[in-house]
Amino acid sequence: MTVAIYLDYNATTPVDPVVADVIGLYLREHFGNPSSGHPFGRRAREAVEAARAEVAALIGAQPQEIVFTGSASEANNMAVLGTARAAQHRGRHIIASAVEHPSVAQPVLHLQAEGWEVTTIPVDQHGRVDPEAVRGAIRPETVLVTVMHANNEVGTVEPIAEIAAIVRERGICMHTDAAQSAGKIPVAVDALGVDLLTLAGHKFYAPKGIGALYIRTGTAPAPVLFGAGQEGGRRTGTENVPYIAGFGAAARLARDALGVEEAALRRKRERLHRHLQDNVPGLMLNGHPDYRLPNTLNVSFPRVDGRLLLERLDGLVAASVGAACHAGDATVSGVLGAMGLEPDRASGAVRLSVGRLTTEQEIDRAARALVNAWQECRGADDGGSASPASGAATQE
Repeated sequence: MTVAIYLDYNATTPVDPVVADVIGLYLREHFGNPSSGHPFGRRAREAVEAARAEVAALIGAQPQEIVFTGSASEANNMAVLGTARAAQHRGRHIIASAVEHPSVAQPVLHLQAEGWEVTTIPVDQHGRVDPEAVRGAIRPETVLVTVMHANNEVGTVEPIAEIAAIVRERGICMHTDAAQSAGKIPVAVDALGVDLLTLAGHKFYAPKGIGALYIRTGTAPAPVLFGAGQEGGRRTGTENVPYIAGFGAAARLARDALGVEEAALRRKRERLHRHLQDNVPGLMLNGHPDYRLPNTLNVSFPRVDGRLLLERLDGLVAASVGAACHAGDATVSGVLGAMGLEPDRASGAVRLSVGRLTTEQEIDRAARALVNAWQECRGADDGGSASPASGAATQE
């Protein structure tokens, strides 16, 4: 049976074999509760703290500034709701970009329903926030600005350092969701200037169900869960030691390979883009041409519906029309809408994201399949049949 070519690494990555081995060890042998005082517990506690140090090293933080969570969504909720609750005596105004992940956007909307004031900052045609727009939106009662580091749909990287410099000089807390960027491009909390930063394990070859929130020393969001006081009282619940240990291993692998892997991802992405450009007249890139994740290619195929295109590729290429959390939604992506794309262009958009395991041979095969599917869709729309592109995306 032919295995589909996986081009949906922004939705999730496979677990690296090294990471899986670490997880297995802590599932089978070192299964103690980190809060227990006996050797089983101490061994588990050592694993958690070693992983905390590895995750901190990936983003240039101190280990005590890392709080493990059950997901990036939980970390984003902690950042938004926790900061709001801790700072509401100073003001009740939040600024967020128009392209935030739902795990940021929904907590912000929840606060708005409770009476908080929210300013949504627009993006340009490439999905980028203007730092000066943030400056203009700040009020005396503003307590949080949240802008994602890199967009999960089009890959655009935001000018976080410039935004944070404006925000923090006013004494306001700055949060960024780096779930998509960490492990793909350099992410350093001091260079970015952020107070809070979100990480997702399953975006860089750790399993789903593990994330982290960086909390700069001196920043103190209120807890959103209550219980026995693990993670320094910032996130209660018995620690998921196997996944935390795996998260640490994945962070170490990402840090060790970052420069080389970033260049490799960019070569793969550009190879795919080149093949499609050569064989699909009118193909349009969505997202910033330069300030973009090295693995992400969001393109609009002309005069077809992206969902129908992918349906023709079922079993051949695994990709998406946008964020996986919106996969069942037939409406046009909110990100593309915020970028001002015309409906026809937005409906033809497909997100293709390559990863560590993607080969050049897979890219060439995927490109041929995408071109052929586009031609078939065009033929069906025209009431006829289009011949496959026999010369499309030949191997180099």
